[in-house]
Amino acid sequence: MATLLKELPSFSVLLSAYASISAMVMLIRTILNEMVPERMRDYIASKFSELTSTYFSSEFTFFIEDRWQASDNQLFRAAEVYLPTRIGPSSDSLLVGFNDSNEPTAPPKRSIPVNCTIMDDFEGIRLEWTFSSIETKKCYVPNKRYFAVTCKKSARERVEQRYFTYISKEAQVILNKRESLSIYTYDQDCSMWESAVFKHPAKFETLAIEPKLKQFIMGDLDSFGKRKEFFENVGRAWKRGYLLYGPPGTGKSSLVAAIANYLSYDIYDLQFQIVRNDADLRRILTSTTNRSILLIEDIDCSTNVSRGRAQVKEKPEDEEDDEPKSPSAIDPGVTLSGLLNFIDGLWSSCGNERIIIFTTNHKEMLDPALLRPGRMDVHIYMGYCTPAAFRKLSTTYLGIKEAGIKEAKLFGCIDELIESIEVTPAEVAQQLMISDDPKTALEGLIDFLNVKKKKTEEGVVEKEEKTEEGDMIIKDKSPAAPTAEQRQQQKMKRMPQHHEKKGILEKIKTKLPGIN
Repeated sequence: MATLLKELPSFSVLLSAYASISAMVMLIRTILNEMVPERMRDYIASKFSELTSTYFSSEFTFFIEDRWQASDNQLFRAAEVYLPTRIGPSSDSLLVGFNDSNEPTAPPKRSIPVNCTIMDDFEGIRLEWTFSSIETKKCYVPNKRYFAVTCKKSARERVEQRYFTYISKEAQVILNKRESLSIYTYDQDCSMWESAVFKHPAKFETLAIEPKLKQFIMGDLDSFGKRKEFFENVGRAWKRGYLLYGPPGTGKSSLVAAIANYLSYDIYDLQFQIVRNDADLRRILTSTTNRSILLIEDIDCSTNVSRGRAQVKEKPEDEEDDEPKSPSAIDPGVTLSGLLNFIDGLWSSCGNERIIIFTTNHKEMLDPALLRPGRMDVHIYMGYCTPAAFRKLSTTYLGIKEAGIKEAKLFGCIDELIESIEVTPAEVAQQLMISDDPKTALEGLIDFLNVKKKKTEEGVVEKEEKTEEGDMIIKDKSPAAPTAEQRQQQKMKRMPQHHEKKGILEKIKTKLPGIN
């Protein structure tokens, strides 16, 4: 033993040898960095890592990115739902919070922070999950997010074939048991959908619309949800398009909320103003989930999408457009063709069981290509308040299920007024909310309707008349029903114009004798 110790080199010799080896390694690395291109170095490093992992590592890693080809990776979405339920004592970090202001004392919800590690067990297999995010430097490109799942090489096939399928099923069960829905808005800066809790109280039981229309909508939604095989057999995408049109305040948004609550679908609210071009639109729409509602409100306000193509062709070249022009040729905005390609073209097959709802106040402004079946399958007119709608509002706001002796006379008066004027359900509901006392609220509504009827009968009607040259617009405000004296004054004002036109006509007859 003593002889062996004497034969070992001294510490100074070992230190000198280490310094020599280190200097040689640094010299070789410097030479390689100068002579070998960066891509080649990365390739050599990856091959070396692959070689060492093949022969010396007993673990295998799956990577699940947030995007798969041209759409969202559904396995990534399932992992986002499933993994927060597997967070335990072994997890090294946790992201908590809540976005429901109605329940500030409720326990916070869990989420997964970046670089968090979560352990899971499946059929005796130990799995390690890690969530990562890579910031991209390119403009308009979202950060790259992905999960890394590490397991033993011997369990690779079982994890791929059974474990990932199990995660997808569990995520669907969790989503079906959720207590609240979500409404999404698209954040252009982050290039992703952001969600908020959706707890709109509107239901079909409280909607102030005609009973027959309500039953038709509910029946159509039920039929849509049960006809997956039918859509597959006829070769059509499993989706349904609705157009809600009518004056403001007639309940279009409430109907959308009622449909979402009835089907338990999340809502994706899309604003065309934030979409740069058709390619951006496809990427945004393909990132929505199945069993959801795509809501496009006031589509008539997006002229590039809704304006009729015939109208664009007939528009004079020198006519000025009041709409703001695109900032550059790179971002021309969404076109009608781009929208049609997603809702009824080849891209419409990217997703199943989706409801697309358009709303507008002016149906006549929409291009006929948008209105045809297959794009807007069901057109629902949301009109002014009717006696039946008023009955529903009185039940909802005042608790009057059946009109008693005291309310019967008031109801009859209100029915007569509602049928004679145009009043929206929103206006009626606003009046019913003034008082909790049914009689006071109904009497207040009658006073409101009487005032509105009087204003309608005596309302100011704005008339626009152009001069013969067409270079001036004369706005004449006069009562809808002028008195005899006012009619005589208007006649006297028009007499010079009449004589002038008559003189012009006589000159034409003189030049063209054949005209009588």
